[in-house]
Amino acid sequence: MSPTNQQVADHAFLRGLYEDGHFPDHLVDEGKAILLRLCERIEAERPTGLAALYALTQAATEEFNTLDEKFHAADSEIETVARELIADDFWFVASAYGFAEADGEELIATRDW
Repeated sequence: MSPTNQQVADHAFLRGLYEDGHFPDHLVDEGKAILLRLCERIEAERPTGLAALYALTQAATEEFNTLDEKFHAADSEIETVARELIADDFWFVASAYGFAEADGEELIATRDW
């Protein structure tokens, strides 16, 4: 299943990571897949408030925590630039689904990258 939200469908997730040779494309693809699964979960579960949204985004953040280990194994890492790009895409997702008031830090509060 693909997200049905047109904003999401048109969005180039993690574009900056693809443009930087430091980040292996196959791992960036995994990060993009995490974000798309998050969108699918939001569409399926239809969170009615920020607490429910944060539960979904923080679960996706845990997946990025695991992905960071793969980046390290590939002599890369989710560092400052990557953190900002990933955080921006989490906020984009929240906004695209009507949660523009979401706190960007709370969306990814469980991050360890």
